[in-house]
Amino acid sequence: MARPDPILIQVPERIEGERIILAAPVAGLGPIMAATVCASLDHIKPWMPWAQTAPTMEDSEAVMRRMQADFIARRELPFQIYSKAADGSCAEMLGGTGLHRIDWEVRKFEIGYWIRPSSVGQGFVSEAVRLLTDLAFKQLRARRVEIRMDDRNLASRAVAERCGFEFEGVLRNEALGVDGEPRDTRVYAQIQA
Repeated sequence: MARPDPILIQVPERIEGERIILAAPVAGLGPIMAATVCASLDHIKPWMPWAQTAPTMEDSEAVMRRMQADFIARRELPFQIYSKAADGSCAEMLGGTGLHRIDWEVRKFEIGYWIRPSSVGQGFVSEAVRLLTDLAFKQLRARRVEIRMDDRNLASRAVAERCGFEFEGVLRNEALGVDGEPRDTRVYAQIQA
């Protein structure tokens, strides 16, 4: 039986949580993304290779448009994290998340995330991870959802554990850190029950 082309898979462009909204990338939001990344740079620089220098508005607009194209093509499913206004609309951009390294054949996804420092410790990332985990398993029929991080990233590790992901192991020298040196990657996962 032929599998459907991933581009035909329905994925919501907005996922509403209790306190946050996950919204798919939209062209024109580059300036907001640039401001959010710039406000977060020192916080995310140790972990994110793409966050080593402050982006211009044009840089962020190009990234936003590439993410939008990836979302439409179902190569990646990136979302921005927004606080939720009293009227249910998107308020402040808090960071980014998404389903990455997608394997549609296996139905495997990896959740990534980052948050601006003013929003750390308030449960926004955990709420985003739970929303994406539900999306992956309930709507996209995932068999496996992973969260991977630099083994030294204790905050990211805490999110995975808080959200019920099981520690599977450490992949030694699996990737290069932002300094170009080999780093160990910690892997957590949930699988289809």
